[in-house]
Amino acid sequence: MTTAFFSHDDGNKHNMGPEHPERPERIAAIQSYLADTALAQDLDYVRPDEITRDQLLTVHPESYLKQLDMMQPTRGRVFTDPDTAMTPDTLRAARLAAGANIQAVDMVMSSQITNAFVCARPPGHHAERSKSMGFCFYNNVALAAMRALSFHRLERVAIIDFDVHQGNGTVDIVGGDERILMCSSFQHPFYPHTHVHRQAENIINIPLPADCSALDYRHAVEAGWLKLLQNFKPQLILISAGFDAHKLDPMGEFNLETEDFRWITEMLTSVAKDHANDRIVSTLEGGYHLKALAESVATHLEVLHAVR
Repeated sequence: MTTAFFSHDDGNKHNMGPEHPERPERIAAIQSYLADTALAQDLDYVRPDEITRDQLLTVHPESYLKQLDMMQPTRGRVFTDPDTAMTPDTLRAARLAAGANIQAVDMVMSSQITNAFVCARPPGHHAERSKSMGFCFYNNVALAAMRALSFHRLERVAIIDFDVHQGNGTVDIVGGDERILMCSSFQHPFYPHTHVHRQAENIINIPLPADCSALDYRHAVEAGWLKLLQNFKPQLILISAGFDAHKLDPMGEFNLETEDFRWITEMLTSVAKDHANDRIVSTLEGGYHLKALAESVATHLEVLHAVR
């Protein structure tokens, strides 16, 4: 079996402006870098379909979906918060990104592929059940989790979020759902300044200070996550893969390097091997230094592809 790489050119029509960090060049940088690696011939490239309305409703209420529909402009940009803009192409891009996550779960669960990486935008982990924020509109990883639980009837799904910003939207949606164990590492205090101290038993937060060293990060994550993940025995691992914890990234103040993303991916593939029949779906969240992002994604994919 193979590692699938999900992406769609229409996703790049969503453009919040040339100075915005969450820009189409992020995907182009990843694809260009991968084209010069051995992985280019080994990945299974998938062009996803849009998510359906019924699938969106497993996470987001109709009132919120209608609000987004009404806000989408026919030209120009409309801001849903100071950082997040909608264009005429935004919701199609968001539906493609969310649809890719649904399709990736379906393909992994039907053993068509071993694991998957969704290289799509806009990201999703800041989108709460009824609120867009932080460049996000639909919560891609939460939608993937609900697909696995409700359609594929899994009993235990793990969500791992290693973005430098906490996935407040995912916490808002899955907090208290005992079928899901969410493990999250992030800079604190830092955006989005919410949900850090939420005490739902299925949410494992590891807030770390700015300038956290790579070694301190590794120690904290391994101590905070590994035993809990092994005890939880997830049947599927979903990753909110934010690469903005890289030391070169302008949006965070951590000191991780590319090899640290290799380490964390190897840890997660080991858990997946023990309990989930190697099943992993990873979806792109942050990462705004183009070279560091591309190198880190390639390293992440190398580890996923090495799984046999």
